[in-house]
Amino acid sequence: MGLSGYLALPFAQHALIAGTLIAIICGVIGPFVIIRQMAFAVHGAAELSFTGAAAGLVVASNPVAGALIGSVVVAGVIGAMGERPRERDSSIGVVLAAGLGLGVLLLSHYQGFASAATSILFGDIFGISTGQIVLMVALAVVVLVAMGTIYRPLLFSSIDPELAEAAGVRGRLLGIIFLVLLAVTVTEAAQVVGTLLVLSLAITPAAAASRLATAPLAVTGISVAIALGATDGGLLLSLGGTTVPPTVFVTGLSFLAYVLARLIGPSLASRRRARLQAARAAEEDQPNSLE
Repeated sequence: MGLSGYLALPFAQHALIAGTLIAIICGVIGPFVIIRQMAFAVHGAAELSFTGAAAGLVVASNPVAGALIGSVVVAGVIGAMGERPRERDSSIGVVLAAGLGLGVLLLSHYQGFASAATSILFGDIFGISTGQIVLMVALAVVVLVAMGTIYRPLLFSSIDPELAEAAGVRGRLLGIIFLVLLAVTVTEAAQVVGTLLVLSLAITPAAAASRLATAPLAVTGISVAIALGATDGGLLLSLGGTTVPPTVFVTGLSFLAYVLARLIGPSLASRRRARLQAARAAEEDQPNSLE
């Protein structure tokens, strides 16, 4: 069966819809992960969503709901324990160690199929059901609306926390809200690439975008474009007659985009500096010409 034949099947359509939703929210939230130096928080939320997924699998045979509840609770706990990067990383390390041990214990009591357990770690994008699509659409809307609402104060607080605090921005509250939104995003992304490789969507596109642009909105737009290209492109490549799992293509394309951004970024930066210097020179010459 060719690619067009697969695209007519519900499982492929569900996968593309889910991948597109996940790519958009990862692309939007990723730049703030870079600015706020929260790569370890993404890793922690992903690994601890495994604990919640294991609990959901054992209790109700629903790993997605368990992962969502567990990651949101943990995000709130981490946000309450520390806002500064050093405090936050220490808190994540402590909670992560205990959470992973609990997850292994819970998974050892699971008596079902092994594929259900391994999909938590490596993702199962082609197993997305209609009910999960509805849930993912709802969660994506919540994340995007919330990010749109707090975008400006969160950006201010991320770039200059002390000045933002002096201006009355509630940085700690925004940090906790962002952590919760990050936890939801990570849980969604884990369904594509699994908890072990979630960094490839939550961080890599934004890291690549930050090499190509400096304006926050431009970085966000490029981040979304890279995430979409990696996710949907990886799914299409996987459906194109190969036996390679889509996770391999998604992570590979994401990494390739980052490598290209590293190569192209310096020349773009030098061009921006040249334009800025030319603009400054023009401004300095203008008063002299008026005299």
